[in-house]
Amino acid sequence: MPQFDPAFFAPQLFWLAVTFITLYILMSKVALPKIGAVLDERQRKIDDNLDKAAQLKAEAEAAIAAYEKALADSRSHAQSVIKEASERLSKQADERTRELTGRLAEQIKAGEVRIAAAKDKALANVREIALDVAGATVARLVGASPDQAGLEAAVAAALKENGQ
Repeated sequence: MPQFDPAFFAPQLFWLAVTFITLYILMSKVALPKIGAVLDERQRKIDDNLDKAAQLKAEAEAAIAAYEKALADSRSHAQSVIKEASERLSKQADERTRELTGRLAEQIKAGEVRIAAAKDKALANVREIALDVAGATVARLVGASPDQAGLEAAVAAALKENGQ
């Protein structure tokens, strides 16, 4: 093998050095600047994206804070509206209750007056019925028609005794 022959070491080292230097110059002047530019562009895009993400995150947090504030305001407004409606309905219910109570009291009074009138009428009829029944009973038992004045006095005494 010729590469292991010590006579060829010097030219091989020379060409190794020339090739290495040429490749080094080509790499440093042509390939590495392009790779560096690509890496720099990539880093710039990553930084821009991170900045945009931070900006969008801040906007999202601001939107969330505004949403939560609006939600809290809406809840408090809803609570106040519900409270007002409840109070208004309670007042209306109280007014209706008072009106109904007044009407019922009037109806009760009117009913009591009608009952008292019916009672008086019934008591007057009781007196007449009692006179008729007592007169018929005496006439049947005795066989003669009774004295009307005595009969009225006896019925009046009986009614007075019963508290009528």
